[in-house]
Amino acid sequence: MNGLLVLDKPQGMTSHDVVAIVRRATGEKSIGHLGTLDPMATGVLPLLLGRYTRLAQFFNQADKHYTGHIRFGFATDTFDADGSPSTTPKHLTHSLDQLRTLSEKFRGDIDQLPPIFSAKKIKGTPAHKLARAGAEVPVKPARITIHDFQLTSLNHDTAAFTISVSAGGYVRSVAHELGQLAGCGAHLSSLRRTSAGSFALNHALTVDQLKVSTPAELERLLPHPRTLLPDMPAVTVDEQLAGRLRNGMQVNLPDLSQAPLIKIFTAPTELLAIGRRVAGTLFQPIVVLG
Repeated sequence: MNGLLVLDKPQGMTSHDVVAIVRRATGEKSIGHLGTLDPMATGVLPLLLGRYTRLAQFFNQADKHYTGHIRFGFATDTFDADGSPSTTPKHLTHSLDQLRTLSEKFRGDIDQLPPIFSAKKIKGTPAHKLARAGAEVPVKPARITIHDFQLTSLNHDTAAFTISVSAGGYVRSVAHELGQLAGCGAHLSSLRRTSAGSFALNHALTVDQLKVSTPAELERLLPHPRTLLPDMPAVTVDEQLAGRLRNGMQVNLPDLSQAPLIKIFTAPTELLAIGRRVAGTLFQPIVVLG
């Protein structure tokens, strides 16, 4: 099965757990997720299936949108509710308006320190594996963009929020650092991804739907290939040009002269390749799917 499947990940599952369920449901062994979700988190998890896993590089820079809750009063070692307390409990003394003023620091381009319990690779090893082994985890700040961060309400020690963040950003780190600014510590107590790039919850299947659907039914539910990577225009080529593309050869596509990257089809739903413009209307295949 080749395509992209959007799941609404339930709480308590790792992204790896979800991949295993999708393998059983589809019979497809080659599956890759586009951005992990922590076990505590729920929501949009896009997965590439089959030959479409080769397209991951074109999706990885998508912005993510979330809703969730931050609990003030103590920090944890993982920066979320799954971790152990790492600071002495203190009462939150700030009002919602005061917290909103502090939250203004987390907008725009910022240098963010990732949690040591994360999937970020340190010399090829996930940071969380080093942390759980008791090894030193030399994480470095990363430049990210927070497009929007709004605290929408405060109920006792817990604030509700919405956030829009660039690829590579950690909402857990935002919660942790906001708690430091408030002087009482904080951690992420819930998180739901509402969209990842162009994929939103209304596109997503639940795990229960996945388990009761046949592979044929699931294939019909996948987004149409021409709707993927909407910033890239699509073109359909004849078999002669398709043969040249399969051999890695450049082709001339007179109808296209501006786009840096394009999707190349051989039929309405048969995506053959992604092409990069070399000059004018000359394109070089950089990923060939079939």
